[in-house]
Amino acid sequence: MSRKGIKRKRKLLPDVMYDNLIVTKLVNTIMKRGRRSIAEKIAVNAIEKLAASSNIDAMEALGKVIENTKPNVEVRSKRIGGATYQVPVEIQADRALALALRALVISAKTRKSERTMEDKFAAELVDAYNGKGGATKMRTDKHKMAEANKVFACYA
Repeated sequence: MSRKGIKRKRKLLPDVMYDNLIVTKLVNTIMKRGRRSIAEKIAVNAIEKLAASSNIDAMEALGKVIENTKPNVEVRSKRIGGATYQVPVEIQADRALALALRALVISAKTRKSERTMEDKFAAELVDAYNGKGGATKMRTDKHKMAEANKVFACYA
């Protein structure tokens, strides 16, 4: 445990275009080496493509994508009496959102079919909207792992 005191959460400003905090967090997750304008272009254009393909509002579509990729439980390692157990634990809302955004970005980066990051991210958002893709697979893998280790839930 840290002796430096409580770590304060920084307040983020909502995105300029959509006036939404989730878009700001998404841009921060995409961003590399402080290049915010490039990350904003990638995120905004991908969200626009998602809205065009789903024929609904962009923020509603992004909300459905987040719900489809947000995990509910995860496993944590806990050491008890010399043995290490994988204990399933409920995830807090802010961590679940961070895991969902990270899964979207990682899945988009590993796609081979598209050429630019904007196209890769847009395709990943569309797949996640439809309940497919790498990000939703990461979510189901976490849920399967928690289900398999449900026996050790008494150690939580």
